[in-house]
This record gives sequence, structure tokens and C-alpha cells, in this order.
Amino acid sequence: MKTASRLERKMLPHIALIMVLASLLFATSYFGHRLYSLSAEQEQLKEDYATINNITFGVFSLDLWTDKLSAIVNEKIKGFKISKEQRKEMKEEVEKQLHGMINEVVSEFEKPQKGLGNKLKKFAFKQLVDPKELHDQVPSFAQTIINRINSPRSINKLKGIASTEFNELAEQTYDSTATAQAKITKHLYQKYRVANLKSFNNHLESRFNSIRKVTYYYAYAMLTCALVVICLWLPLRKKTHLHNTLFTFTLLIGLALLIVGVTVSIIEVDARISVLELHLLGEKLVFNNQVLFFQSKSILGIAKVLIQQPKPDSVTVGILIILFVIILPLLRMVARGIHTLCKPVVAENKITQYLAFESDKWDMADVMVIGILMTYIGLNGILKSQLTDLNIKSDVLATTTVNYTSLQPGYLIFVGYVILTFLVSYILRTITCPPDKNMLSSKD
Repeated sequence: MKTASRLERKMLPHIALIMVLASLLFATSYFGHRLYSLSAEQEQLKEDYATINNITFGVFSLDLWTDKLSAIVNEKIKGFKISKEQRKEMKEEVEKQLHGMINEVVSEFEKPQKGLGNKLKKFAFKQLVDPKELHDQVPSFAQTIINRINSPRSINKLKGIASTEFNELAEQTYDSTATAQAKITKHLYQKYRVANLKSFNNHLESRFNSIRKVTYYYAYAMLTCALVVICLWLPLRKKTHLHNTLFTFTLLIGLALLIVGVTVSIIEVDARISVLELHLLGEKLVFNNQVLFFQSKSILGIAKVLIQQPKPDSVTVGILIILFVIILPLLRMVARGIHTLCKPVVAENKITQYLAFESDKWDMADVMVIGILMTYIGLNGILKSQLTDLNIKSDVLATTTVNYTSLQPGYLIFVGYVILTFLVSYILRTITCPPDKNMLSSKD
């Protein structure tokens, strides 16, 4: 009975530990799954958002320029009025033309005429027409013409002719992107069940904000679970009979961090012209939210893009990333597990020993962390510099640019994985490894 009681007391902490660790593993897996799903959704949303707001379909779209200019010109035509100064100038010009016509007719009749008929016309003109009287009547004739031109009926008719001619000219303008834009716009509006660009942008921006907050919560929750597991080693470091269980769940949580870290977006590059204002014909021609460039990739996504390139050097880099950032860390985790859990015949195998203790120099996960950070810092600096040059303030043109480039939750998870593997290696060397193995590896 004493033996059974003693065994029961020994098993209870073990069972309790398994339950706690299983809960943490389940929570980590659930948070990782949700983070992966939401990150993929966010990436798709932002790609659709960037597509429909792309500068190709905005500032570089001839159709959009035509629509905006047509609206301004038609508005100007509708509001067209002739001022008093313009009427005065018009009257003076009409009088000038009428005086010129009279002088031309008089000079024509005063020329020597040939033939009886022409001479009779000249005689009748001199007897019946007094050029001075005609010149005196020019102001009244000019006023009558001006009144007729400025009548509401005539003005409306002129406006109609001008609008018709301008619209016909606008319709003749062809933009090669118009068909593609129409298809994409229709598809995306139907996909998100919206009717116009404003509704589309509002819907997606609202979704962005909610997803961004939740993904970071899930990322922090995953890291918290990993931290709790590591903290459990402190009070249990002398409980050697619990080490296998604790180590197994630690590796599984590390595996979850690695999978999520390489498949979830790590960096997002987003450069835009937030506002472009052009002053034309006394009006503002405005373009809002023009996406210059957008890209969001995970580590696995970056590797795939490199491998798909036609250049051999790009393919080589992509393969190296997969081998030394993804596959080798997985193999090292498996080797640690084998070394800890299996019998000496397998655990002390040369391949297992090499992967568990000596392959750290080939593991580029920690290098990838620094590389991503340096890439972000450099790229962000370049974008800020280039976008600053696009900020223009003048009487005719004003532009404002924004840079939304940022590191994503996937980067935090990948950093968490690298730290966790370093700690696991340290624990393996100091607790589970023979003393002569302690110096085989100094980093993971």
C-alpha cells in the first residue's frame, strides 16, 4: 500500500504537468491557427484594396482624368455668364466690324464701274445711301446684336452646343486600362457587396483595423504561452523525472511558433499618395489615396517568389532560405526530441548528435531575424526619402505622401521561435546532455 501511495503521489504532479502543458500547446496551436487565418485574410483584403486604389487606375488613368475634367468644364459651361465689361468689349468689337463693313461697301461702289448696269447701281447707291447715316446707326445695330446674343435663349443654345461638342470629344478619348479597370471594379464591388469606391474603402479600412488589433493579440498570446513553458523549467529543473514531458511539449510549442513564423506575413510595404490636388480653371482636381506600391510577404512566400524567378541567383537564394531557415530548424527540433526521448542506440546516433548539437552553425534563423530587421530599416528609410521628394506645395500642384510600411505579427512570432530554440538548446546542454557535450555548441 505504501508503494502504491508513493507511486500515486509521484504520478499526480506528472499528470498535472501534462494537463497544463497540453492546455498551453492547445492554446498556442489555436492562437497560431487564428493568426494564420486572419493574416491571410488581411493580406487578401489589402491586395484588393491596393488593386482598386492603384495609381494605374487613378492618376495614370486617362478615363478618370477625362471624367474629372468633363465635370469641371461642364460646370463652367453651365455657369457661363457675360459680364458688363465683356458686353462693352463685345459691343465695341461689333461696332468696329460694322464700320469696317460699311467702309468696304462704300469703297467698292466708289470704284470706277464698267458696264451700264454697274454704273446705274453706283448712281442709285450715291443717290439713296448716305454713308454717314449708316455709320451713325452702327451703335444701335450693335446694341441690338448684343441684346440678341445675350438673351437667355441664345445663351442656353450656346451652352448646349459647347457641352455636346466637348462630351463628344471626351468620348473619343480611349484608355487601354478602362476595360480592365471596369472588370476588376465590378468583380470587387460584387465580392464585398458595395456600390461605389467610397463604400468599398470604408468597408475594407474598417476590417483592416479590427484584424490588425486581433492578430497582435494572438501573437502576444502565443508568445505568452511559450514564455510560461520556459518559466516552468525554473521550479522543475531538479525534477528529472518530469524533464522528458516538459521537453517534449516545449519542442512542440517551438514547432508551432516556427510554422506560424514562416507562413504568416512578416513585413508589409505600403507607399501611397494620400492627396494630389491640381488647380485647373479655377477649380481643384483632387485624387485621393493613390497606392504607389504594396507588397506583403511571409518568409515562405519570399522563398517561393525567389524560386519562381528566371534568374539562377534568385532561385539559389530561395532554396537556401528553405533549407537553412525552415527545414534545418525542423530537423534540429526532431533530433533534440529523439535525443531526449529515445533509447541510447538512436539517441546517440551520429546523425542525431550532429543535428542536435553541432548543426547550429548552419541554422540561419537568427541571421534571418537580423536580416529582416535591417531590410525593414533600410527599406523604410529609402521609402521615406523618396516619398518626401514627392511632397509638392505650389500654387498649381500640391501632393501629400504617406508610408505605411511596417513589420507584421509573423516577425514577432519568428523572433519568439529563435529565442525559444536558444533557450531550449541551453536547457538541453545544461540539464539533459552529458558534461562532455556541453561545449559542443554555443549558439542555436
